[in-house]
Amino acid sequence: MSEHRPRTPQTERSRRWFMNNALLTGGVAALATMTGCSSGSSDSAGTSSSSSSSYGGPPSGMPSGGPGGGAPGGGGGTGPGASEVKYADFTGVTTDGKTVDGLYSIHSTDVSTDAIVKAAQAFLDELSSAQRKSCVFDVDDDEWLAWSNVDGYSRAGVRMGDITEKQRNLGYALLGTALSADGLTQTRNIMKLNAFLGDYSGGGRETLTEGAYFFTFMGTPSTSKPWGFQYEGHHVAINYFVLGDQVVMTPTFMGSEPTSATYNGEKITTFKKETTAGLTALRALTDAQRKKVVSSETKAGDNLKAGAGQDNLKLAYQGLAAAEFSDTARDKLLDLVRVYVGNMADAHAEVRMSEVEDHLDDTYFYWIGETKDSSAFYYRVHSPVVLIEYDAQSPLGYGNKSSSSSGGGGGGGGMGGPGGTPTQQHIHTIIRTPNGGDYGVDLLKLHLEQDH
Repeated sequence: MSEHRPRTPQTERSRRWFMNNALLTGGVAALATMTGCSSGSSDSAGTSSSSSSSYGGPPSGMPSGGPGGGAPGGGGGTGPGASEVKYADFTGVTTDGKTVDGLYSIHSTDVSTDAIVKAAQAFLDELSSAQRKSCVFDVDDDEWLAWSNVDGYSRAGVRMGDITEKQRNLGYALLGTALSADGLTQTRNIMKLNAFLGDYSGGGRETLTEGAYFFTFMGTPSTSKPWGFQYEGHHVAINYFVLGDQVVMTPTFMGSEPTSATYNGEKITTFKKETTAGLTALRALTDAQRKKVVSSETKAGDNLKAGAGQDNLKLAYQGLAAAEFSDTARDKLLDLVRVYVGNMADAHAEVRMSEVEDHLDDTYFYWIGETKDSSAFYYRVHSPVVLIEYDAQSPLGYGNKSSSSSGGGGGGGGMGGPGGTPTQQHIHTIIRTPNGGDYGVDLLKLHLEQDH
């Protein structure tokens, strides 16, 4: 049994108030909300004080991401809101509402998770009893599915800006063990650019900072029993499930606005690999194949489908299957997938890539938008075992209406939400494991069946 108390009705109302309001008002009202906020800070010096409950209620800053692609509940990653899927009702992303059987199994990967278990336990051991109570849940708790990428969303768990430097360093050590060097760098850079946006916009005193990121734990760290953790905040949601030496790190949402800026004297650029690898994969195709992959050169301000709140999404395959690709094009598509899978610790990423390669013939590549280096575009990689989306979206808080409407150099023009003009300075990405694999749900079900 976990130490965590169930969410209170007040907390539930807070989450639902925020998401329902965001979905009703959209990007324009959200951006207007930002203008009345006080100056942000990096929040880098923490104390050992409060829990996340003080950050509930109406957003203090600008929510990044409006209603997503017309999908109810915020396909673009706004959050679960009133449409939140419960753990017991989870089926995962499917093409038609029916999961494909036999895709996942409990087996040894020969890749130890001992270091991850030790790092997680070291972090938990350093927390106070009140802090542990705020962040530890049962392994099958609904909290797994209650994540959002929006800055003002009310989150459970321990907040990085509210804990001691020692505790925070142990938290980063856990991330450094679970993620690859590239994955950790990407995560930290997103956090820094979040703080940059707070300084730039003058908004989000509590949310547009480096400190507004939260740890929650599901179950107890173990080398044999199922457990996991979640690291979540604006533009980052990492769901990490462990069973023995098997790891599932999906859904993982990463995004940024802006994607390139100078923060505290450091020049930071994010999503260059994701952008370049997508273009490289597309350009490896023949002209005839590209015509089947690119559905339109006109892109909306938000095309993401599988964001927060879309855990039971029905999404048909679109584009062209890799079975029709040349060997070179297949390799480039795998290189693209490896960019996202490569955010995991290296050895676990290789295990994951083997699963992807087993279904390569049934892996579809799909594209919306223009195809220049500076273009704002959307792409999707979709197979029975992996779903990846990249979406260059319209700006919410960075740039202005008179700026260039596309490209990666300056802030883009237009307001936020689907009606704005997309730009490479606001990018959302997500990777999922379709057919019940997200959050390790299918593995947990198999474990419980075999254990009984």
